[in-house]
Amino acid sequence: MTDVTSSKSTRRPHHWRHDLIELAALFTAVVVADTIAKTVVKGPDGPYLLVFSAIALAATAAFHTWWARRHGHTSHAPPAGDTGGRPTTEQAAVTATTRNDTEPESGPEDGPESGPPAETTLWRMRTTVADTPGSLAALCTVLARLGVDILTLQTHPLGDGTVDEFLLRAPADLSARALARETAAAGGRDTWTERADTHDLVDTPTRVLGLATRTALDAAELPLALRQLLGRCTLHSVPAVSLTGRPTGEQAPVEGVLEETVMRLRDPHGGTLIIERPYLPFTPTEFARARALVELDARLGPRVPRSQDVLTLPEGNEITVRRADQRDLPAARAMHDRCSARTLGLRYHGPVGDADRYLDHLLSPRFGRTLAVQTASGRLVALGHLLWDGDETEVALMVEDDWQRRGIGSELLGRLVAMAEETGCDSVYAVTQSSNTGMVAAMRALNLPLDYQIEEGTLVITARLAPAPRPADRTRQEQPSEGARRAER
Repeated sequence: MTDVTSSKSTRRPHHWRHDLIELAALFTAVVVADTIAKTVVKGPDGPYLLVFSAIALAATAAFHTWWARRHGHTSHAPPAGDTGGRPTTEQAAVTATTRNDTEPESGPEDGPESGPPAETTLWRMRTTVADTPGSLAALCTVLARLGVDILTLQTHPLGDGTVDEFLLRAPADLSARALARETAAAGGRDTWTERADTHDLVDTPTRVLGLATRTALDAAELPLALRQLLGRCTLHSVPAVSLTGRPTGEQAPVEGVLEETVMRLRDPHGGTLIIERPYLPFTPTEFARARALVELDARLGPRVPRSQDVLTLPEGNEITVRRADQRDLPAARAMHDRCSARTLGLRYHGPVGDADRYLDHLLSPRFGRTLAVQTASGRLVALGHLLWDGDETEVALMVEDDWQRRGIGSELLGRLVAMAEETGCDSVYAVTQSSNTGMVAAMRALNLPLDYQIEEGTLVITARLAPAPRPADRTRQEQPSEGARRAER
């Protein structure tokens, strides 16, 4: 509707004098043409006059063309007042289409033959700048001069400045030291850099929502989510009471504590979650995000995925493999009571003084994941543990005497190793004895590179998995090693 009104407003009004002038011009042209025709036919110089007229007409046309080109006129262009001196939408579309069809894509500095794109590297950089107008602009100007592209930017306000966290795409020949030096020259301080990869291209809100979803579905994901949220850090889960029944004295306040490179958060399952990152202080924003994840875990309560697999053993018996947690403590205690002293000794390398408290520790999602095997009647006959042990991961198995040598241990071990690979572990180890031929055979059946080492009279078998994505993605939680647990008992 607007286009029609606009076109009508620019149309010149029709007048009867225009018609009269056109008729007069047409009449005059007819008279002149008749006179010229009679002169050419009857006059003695008619042919010469006709040739002269043709030459004059050609010269006039040539002069008109030269004049129009010199002054930029075109007989098909609309009057300047129609569009205010700007091309119409249709003209712009035609021009753009013509250029796209006829001109190759090129950058502002491309030559006739542009070479291959320059090699680049992804960096994560964190630096502190003054909280004054122009400080961030000065830093961005320096990065632009170095040919660095800023992909994402997060700001963490502090009392005496602002921590800016960048994801950068920089030229491959730009070193971390040069990047930090130029950043310091632009006003940045306490600069930290680390190589990044494509996993970092996910924006922060999306990544945090994904971690919250994983935590909501599985209580065992909280330690992993915290490690992925905060990068390379060490996470300790300290219970309020030790395995021997002694109070540990660790009980963080409800609101938590932030001490530069250390966070202390109250564990919903009791005790304290201690997160340490010595190489980089935590910001209040990171502390708030970590506390929100812990609060989400506390509100949802105990939970494990409900999925389970029903398998048929070679002799025809059916078993169910599922996740287990502290709610399976009575069934696990009953299985312990049915196991022989030899089976318990091979698993724990000695007598178990307080099985209830020790099993409660092993079944806690804070220290890893547990798989349980139960029969068709519902009896628990095997347990498999994947335990976070700092930067390493331990696997441990126990199968009830009557159900050994049926492939249950190998089935559990294969599933635990698959879980370790999913969480980014680069190796798993098992602490056993050389006389435990079943565990040794199960580790060999993984068809993975194995390392053997004797420690304190026990055999440690380490299986190397596929390389982890990167150090910042290793989301495993520390707990006392098997040797430390044995010493505590």
